[in-house]
Amino acid sequence: MKMSPGGLSQDGAHQASPPADTFVFLHGYGASSFMWRHWIGPFTRRGRVLLVDMKGFGDAPKPDDGRYSPYDLADAVTDLVQEHDLRRVTLVGQSLGGGIALLTALRLHDEARESGRASRLARLVLLAPAAYRQRPPPFVWLSHKPRLATALIRLVGAKRVLRWTMRSVVYDGAAVTEDEIEVYARPWRSRDGLRAALAAGRQIIPPDIETHTYRYGELDVPTLLVWGDNDRVVPLKVGHRLERQLPDARLVILHRCGHMAPDEHPEKSLEITTEFLDARSG
Repeated sequence: MKMSPGGLSQDGAHQASPPADTFVFLHGYGASSFMWRHWIGPFTRRGRVLLVDMKGFGDAPKPDDGRYSPYDLADAVTDLVQEHDLRRVTLVGQSLGGGIALLTALRLHDEARESGRASRLARLVLLAPAAYRQRPPPFVWLSHKPRLATALIRLVGAKRVLRWTMRSVVYDGAAVTEDEIEVYARPWRSRDGLRAALAAGRQIIPPDIETHTYRYGELDVPTLLVWGDNDRVVPLKVGHRLERQLPDARLVILHRCGHMAPDEHPEKSLEITTEFLDARSG
């Protein structure tokens, strides 16, 4: 099933009928739902799986409307959940996708409070989420220089730029293969794809994000935090801070891991996640 509500491209698959749980997967900046390729098989046996390409990335629409902030993306994910009347939702997000998951969780929390009904949200699984204001990494900083970024990609090629970017954020560069880099680089080769990615990069840290981050303590759903001990994009100290703020969170640290746990340690990160889901399935 392919859909594009609110600028999303959504791949839907499920084997449980009716599904007891719905898992919504949200990728990081510059990536796509491809990043979850190692996880999908086991999850389809647990319930409905929704793989989301967020607006501007992967196969999602890339309109020239300038609306690529985390708030815009969280609104689109919230609309997806509400329009399909999804229940027992687990939001699974990495990096930017983790930040979007937190903002979406706040929106669903507000919906439940205002309606007097049980929340649609059952759990959160966050892998190195971009949860707070921070200094952007070099590859995001470059989005503020769109002419330079465009010239660089035209000069050396999207794949070479993505290769450098991805290998700079993982612990071991060999963890990401040339074939995988090719998949991630493909959308950046188009004019619309590059424009959308740069627009999202410029808006990735909203100036008023603290008006939302202070509310994380309201999210009392079971939450798993997975972090690499060598994450240079969203440092491990952010994970400790978020664990303290969330009422029901557990932080698990992956050793010899950078920012992309699903790519770097697919089996271990999946094992940690499935153990969490088994323990918090009520």
